[in-house]
Amino acid sequence: MVPATLSPVKPGKSTRRAGRALGSFFAPHSVAVVGATDKSGSVGRTVLLNLLKGPYQDKVYAVNPKRKEVLGAPSYPSISQMPEPVDLAIVVTPATTVPDIIAECVEFGVKSVVVISAGFRERGEEGTRLEERIKAELRRGSTRVIGPNCLGIMNPLIGLDATFAKKTPKGGNVAFLSQSGALLTAILDWAIPQEVGFSGIVSTGSMLDVGWGDLISHYGDDPNTHSILIYMESVGDARSFLSAAREVALTKPIIVIKAGRSEAASKAAASHTGALTGSDEVLDAAFRRCGVLRVQNISDLFYMADVLSKQVRPKGPRLTIVTNAGGPAVLATDALVALGGELAPLTDTTMNQLNEILPAHWSHGNPVDILGDAEPERYSKALEIVSKDPNSDGLILVMSPQGMTNPAEVAARLTPYARGDKPILASLMGGESIESAKPVLNAAGIPLFSFPDTAARVFSNMWRYSYNLRGLYETPSLAVNGEETISRDKAASIIAAARQRGQTLLNEYESKRLLATYGIPTVDTRIARTEEEAITEAQGIGFPVVLKLFSETITHKTDVGGVKLNLKDVLAVRTAYQEIKNSVSEKAGAEHFNGVTVQPMAKMDGYEIILGSSVDPQFGPVILFGSGGQLVEVYKDRALALPPLNTTLAERMMEQTKIFKALKGVRGRKAVNIEELEKLLVRFSQLVVEQPWISEVDINPLLASSERLLALDARVVLHKLDVAENDLPKPAIRPYPVQYVWDWAMKDGSPVTFRPIRPEDEPQMVKFHEKLSDRSVYLRYFGTLSLKTRIAHERLVRICFGDYDRELALVAEVNGTEGPEIIGVGRMNRIYGTDEADVAVLVTDAYQNRGLGEELLRRVIRVAKEEGVGAVSADMMPDNVSMSAICKRLGFHVQMADGFSSLHARLEI
Repeated sequence: MVPATLSPVKPGKSTRRAGRALGSFFAPHSVAVVGATDKSGSVGRTVLLNLLKGPYQDKVYAVNPKRKEVLGAPSYPSISQMPEPVDLAIVVTPATTVPDIIAECVEFGVKSVVVISAGFRERGEEGTRLEERIKAELRRGSTRVIGPNCLGIMNPLIGLDATFAKKTPKGGNVAFLSQSGALLTAILDWAIPQEVGFSGIVSTGSMLDVGWGDLISHYGDDPNTHSILIYMESVGDARSFLSAAREVALTKPIIVIKAGRSEAASKAAASHTGALTGSDEVLDAAFRRCGVLRVQNISDLFYMADVLSKQVRPKGPRLTIVTNAGGPAVLATDALVALGGELAPLTDTTMNQLNEILPAHWSHGNPVDILGDAEPERYSKALEIVSKDPNSDGLILVMSPQGMTNPAEVAARLTPYARGDKPILASLMGGESIESAKPVLNAAGIPLFSFPDTAARVFSNMWRYSYNLRGLYETPSLAVNGEETISRDKAASIIAAARQRGQTLLNEYESKRLLATYGIPTVDTRIARTEEEAITEAQGIGFPVVLKLFSETITHKTDVGGVKLNLKDVLAVRTAYQEIKNSVSEKAGAEHFNGVTVQPMAKMDGYEIILGSSVDPQFGPVILFGSGGQLVEVYKDRALALPPLNTTLAERMMEQTKIFKALKGVRGRKAVNIEELEKLLVRFSQLVVEQPWISEVDINPLLASSERLLALDARVVLHKLDVAENDLPKPAIRPYPVQYVWDWAMKDGSPVTFRPIRPEDEPQMVKFHEKLSDRSVYLRYFGTLSLKTRIAHERLVRICFGDYDRELALVAEVNGTEGPEIIGVGRMNRIYGTDEADVAVLVTDAYQNRGLGEELLRRVIRVAKEEGVGAVSADMMPDNVSMSAICKRLGFHVQMADGFSSLHARLEI
C-alpha cells in the first residue's frame, strides 16, 4: 500500500520566492542613487559616499540628468536609461518628483526602493495625495518601498550603508528598526564606541508600503539575526504586525519601545467597556498576545537583547538577591516589586544551610545579606545554596566594593552558575575597582549591571517575556464541545432585525437574547410596558423581583434611577414602576421611558464581574474583563485582550486582575468554577468576532459564584447604520475560519469532517503521529523522523497554534471509539513575499486507499483558492505512485525534480 503522503517543497527549491519579499533591500546586486550629487553637505552626496565605501563600488550608479559621473560613480539621466535593471534604488529627490520616479522603477523592474525624501503626509493633504499616487504606481508591479521620510537602511554584515548617517556600526546579530531617524542616528553614535553590532538597521519612515510585519518576517527568517529591536511610534497594519510577531517570537525575541500614550479614543465610547479601554493598554494586550516584550527605556532594548541571548528565561517571577550591602539590595527589591516581580521565600532547608555557613548577623531572609566583610568563598557557598532553592526562579548577585572584596575572584566564583536552569545577573557597583571582573563575567555570559535596581528591572522584564511566550506555548483545553451551544444564525437574525428597525442600541432584553445564542447564561428577563403587565410578570416569576428601565436609548440605567431591587410584593412593584417612570422623565425625558423589564432577584452570593468589548481604532475588537458593578469605572480593575480567545488566553487575561485572586477562593468563600468562566470568555470572544456588526458590549454585572455564572445585565451597541459591511472593523487576529468546515463521506460511506486545525488539537495530533507507520513517515518527511521529535510540544504548538493568515491546516476527523479522532492532515503554507503556497497531505495508514487523501488535497486547493493563492507546489518521493496519480487527476503538473531524487508538483489556481 502506498501511503497518501505529499510534502511541501523541500528547502532550496525554487518557487519564485523573490516576489515581493525584502531580500533585494539588504543584499542587492546593484544600487542606484536617484538624486546623487557631489554638493557638499547634501543628502545625495552622503548616501552615495556611504555606498561607495562598501562592497558595491562597481555596482553603484548615480541618477543625475546633469552629470555623467558623480564622485566616481557613473551617472545616468534616469532609471530607464541605465545599462541594466538595478535591485535597489535610493531616492533623495524632492517629494513632488517621487511618484514619477516610482512609476519608472515599477516599469523597469526595480525590485526595491528606499525613499529618503521628506514632504509627504507630514505636510498635510498635498503630501498625502503624493503618497496615494505612489501607492497607485506600486499596485502595477512587485516593487517594494521603504519610507518615505526616512534615514535609509544598513546591512553592516556585508558593509551596505544606504543612509545619510555619519558612520556604519560593526556587524552583529541584532536587527534594529526605528520609526525615528533622529533617534536612530543617536543610537548609532552610541553603539559604535560601545562595539554593539547589528545584523540590520532600518529607518522605516512613514511605512507607506513596507511595514512592521514585512520587516519582522524578513529578520525572523534571517539566520544572522538573533533578536529584533523596535522603536515604534505607530503600529500601522496591526494584523500584519501581530501575524508576523506571533510567528517570529517563538524563536527570536522581539523587543519594542513604543512612544506616545493616548486615552483620547476612550472618551467617545458609549459603554463602560469603551470608557475603560485605553489605546495604550490595548497595545500592551496586543504585545502580550503575540509574545512581544515591551520596555519603557531605550537602554532596556539593548539590555534585554543581550540578556536573552546569554541567559535562560525564568520560569516564574520569584527572585533571590545575594548581596554584601543592605541598601543596594533594598533598591533592587523596590524595583523588582514595582514591576510585578517577587522576592523568593526561602525554604527551611535553605535557611538552615545558610545559617551554617554565614555569620550570625546575616539578614536571615531574602535579600540574602552576607555582610560587608564577605570574601569570595562566602559568596560562593551562599550562591550554591540559594541556587538550589525550588522557590527561586532567578538570582542577582550584588556587590559593593569594600576592603575585603575581590571583584575578579567573586566573578570567577559566579561562572559555574552561568549555564544553569535559572538566570543569573550581576550588579558590581563601583568604577575602577570592578574593571578586573568585567572580562570574567563577559566570558561566562553573565550580564553585568552598574546598579542593582537596573538588574532587578531586567529580571522583571525577563519574566514578563517568559509569561508572554507561555501564552503561545501552552495547550488550551477545548472550550466548546461541539457547536450545539452556539447559534450563529440566530444571533445574526437578532442583529439584522434591530438594524431593520433603525436601531443601533439593543435593549436589555434583546442583548440578553443575543448572549444566549452563544451559550452565555442570562437571568430570566420579561418586558412590561405597563404597570399592570409588570405586576403580572412579577407574579409569574415569583417574588422577590427586580425592575429595570426598558429603553431603546438610555445606556446606563442607574444614572437615571432606572433600577429597583428586592421588590417583595405587588405594592412594591407598583411603587417601583412609578418611581422609575418619574425619575427617567425628570432626568432624561418621558420619551426615553418604554416600560420596564421584570427579573427574578438573583441571590447576590458571588462576585460582580464586568465582561465587555469595544473597538480600538488600530486593533479592532478588544475584550475587557474585570471587577464589575456600579463602581466599575472607579476601581478600574480590568484587563484587556484581543479576540478570539482560547482557554489559556482567557485565564491569562483574568490573571491580570485583582479580582481573579478572589475568584479562586478567599476568606473561606468557595472558588468560582474557573474552567467554566474561561469557556464563557471564549464563547463571548467568538460572539464578538463572528458578529461584526457589534460595536460594543457590556455584561455588567456578570454574577460569578461557586454554583453558577449569570449575566444580570447586558447592553449591546451596533455600528452605525450608514457603515458599509466591507468597512466594518476587523479583528487584528484572524478568528477561526468556520467557513472551511465541511462534512464528507469516504468510499465506504463513513462520515468525515474536514475543519481547520486549532490549538486544542495538540493531544489528538500526538495520537495521530503515534499511528503512522515508518513507511508513511519516510514518504512524508523524505527520511526518518522519530516519534519523539514529531510529537514534541514545541513542534506541535507551531502546527496547531498557527496564524490562519499565514498557514492553514485542515484536519480530517472521525468519531472514534474514544471520541473525536484525527485521521488526516492537509496543510497550506504561504510562501512569504509571493502569491504562492506549499501544500502537504498525510493520512494515517488505517484510512489510506479510501479516497481520503485525494479529497483532503482537493479541499486544501479549494482553501488556497479562497485565500487568494495563485499557485501551489509540493514534492513527493518518486515511488509514491498513488499520490503522483492523485496530483495529476487534480490538474498538477508533475515532473522529476533536479537530481531525480523527488517529484515536483505544481498547480496554477
